[in-house]
Order: sequence, then C-alpha cells, then structure tokens
Amino acid sequence: MKFTKEIKIALVAILGILVLFFGLNFLKGMTIFSNDNTYFVSFKDISGLSSSNPIYADGYKVGVVKHINYDYDNNGNIIVQIDLNKDLRIPKGSSAEINSDLMGNVKMNLLLANNPRERVNPGDTIVGGMNSGLMGKVAALVPTVEKMLPKMDSILTRVNTLLGDPAIAHSLHNIEGITNNLNTTSQQLNILATGLNKSVPSLMHKTDSILTNTNKFTSNLASVDVAGTMAQVDETIANLKSFTNQLNSKEGTLGHFMYDPALYNNMNRTMISADSLLINVRQHPKRYVHFSVFGKKDK
Repeated sequence: MKFTKEIKIALVAILGILVLFFGLNFLKGMTIFSNDNTYFVSFKDISGLSSSNPIYADGYKVGVVKHINYDYDNNGNIIVQIDLNKDLRIPKGSSAEINSDLMGNVKMNLLLANNPRERVNPGDTIVGGMNSGLMGKVAALVPTVEKMLPKMDSILTRVNTLLGDPAIAHSLHNIEGITNNLNTTSQQLNILATGLNKSVPSLMHKTDSILTNTNKFTSNLASVDVAGTMAQVDETIANLKSFTNQLNSKEGTLGHFMYDPALYNNMNRTMISADSLLINVRQHPKRYVHFSVFGKKDK
C-alpha cells in the first residue's frame, strides 16, 4: 500500500502534535501514560496556584495539579483536580494548603492526618486552606508599621532638630579634645610603664639585698643569749632594789645620814662655823697670815 505525499505530510503533522502535547505535559511535570489517582481539593482562594504546580507530602513530591475549575454553583469555591501517586494513601481527616515563598513559587502541601483505619478514596474532595507563611506575617505587620510611621517621622524631626543644635557640635568638639587628652595620657602611661619595666630589675636586686640583710639581722637576733641577758637585767634590778632598800632603812652610813637629825645638825653647825671662819679671815687676814719681807714676824 502506497501513501501519497499528502498522507505522509498529515501523518507527520499528527505525530508532531502528539509529541508536542506529551512533551509539554512532561515539561509541566505531569506523568504520561500513568494511572495516578485523582482527587479534588476545595479552596476559597488559590493565591496564584496553577496547573502543573507540584504537590508535596512531608516534603516529598507526590503529584501535580491537573486542572483548576471555579465552582459557580457552590458559593464560588475553587475546585482543584490533583493527580497523586497511586501508592499514596490519604488518611481521612487530611487537608491541603497552599504555600508561596518570597520568589513567588507556589506549591501545595498535603497535611496527612493520623488516622490509619480510614482513608480518602480517589475522586473524593479534600478541604484546602491557605498558609500565608512569611509574606502573611509581613502583611500582618503592615498596619502596625503604618501606625508607627507618624511617630517615626516625629522622632526623626526631633533628631534633626537636636543634631542642628550648635551645642551638640560644641560637645562633639569637646569629646574630640578629651579623646586627644586621653591619647596623650595613654602615651605618657606607656612611657611610665616602660621606665618602670627598666627600674624593676634594680628594685628587685635592692629588695633581695634588703631581704638578705634582714635575714642576717634575724640570724644575729637568734644567736643572742636572750636568757643570759635577761638574767643580768634581773640581777641589776635586784641590786637597785637592794640599794633603794638600804637608803630607805636607817641602818648603814647612808641610812644614818638620811634619817639621823643629829648628824644633819652637826653638819649644819660645821658649815655655819666654816662660813663664820671664812668671813673672819676676809675681815682680819693678818691674824691668820704672817708675811714679812725681811723674815721677821710681826707680834
């Protein structure tokens, strides 16, 4: 059987269309000639979800989004058809959520429930929701930031006014002077520390000499006969006591001298007589001294 040129062109065109169709589906991540199980997920808002977006369960890709349809008859819900691996068992009570990152990538996560006895059958509908993630948190902060903006503007105005005050510039100038003084002081301290480092060895040598002399002094003190010295001191003190006792008693020469009034009176009369004699000698020296140039005595 011979094919005409027109039939060959038609066959090549059909083959090209099939290759293009399956190639596009393959590039979208959709499986070709597979028997995946089909489920439906009901959303109020899909937030950018589209066909061929991946579906994950516990971080592992288990399927793709097949079709998205708007349910006009059911309060405007959006029904998303998903194809999941046939080996995946979805426990009853599971749900789905849509996640989007900062780069705008959108994916669907299956939140599998802990229910090993019951499961969702293929063709059933799963409840879906929206996980705003980091972008949702940022959006929630927007009202707070809007309230803070007037306060920030007021604070910036006050800061500008404060920075424009000449006193601030003067204070900064003073701080610069203080910093320079601190640098100078630090340099002087470094010089002082250098001098001390040079002086420390000699000081340590002198200290060693002082300690050596101290050790010698203590050794000499240790060698002194303290007991003998104290015995001599005790003997001297005993002699002093004996001497004072003799003075206090009426016995002996010193005792008689100190306590006998007759001796005192005799000594007093003797002194008076000696005084009278000296006076008489001064008044009548010729009575007591005879001197002659010719050796004759005057009568």
